[in-house]
Amino acid sequence: MKKVTVFTKNNCMQCKMTKKFLTAHNIAFEEKNINTNPEYVDYLKSQGFHAVPVVEINGEDSIAGFRPDALKQLAV
Repeated sequence: MKKVTVFTKNNCMQCKMTKKFLTAHNIAFEEKNINTNPEYVDYLKSQGFHAVPVVEINGEDSIAGFRPDALKQLAV
């Protein structure tokens, strides 16, 4: 089973849409909010990201932004 982590922030529409999509497709995920845990900001920057949401799969592959086309691949 794939380990899916979603980095989010408060009041982020794309973050909400990403979480809603994953939930609707029965894809389990762990949410890491950068507002409640600011240390995640440095981690994301070190990975080359400057905005959320970022969906990390198995700690290797990442999807930036709300990308239903890419997220559908997780449901397979």
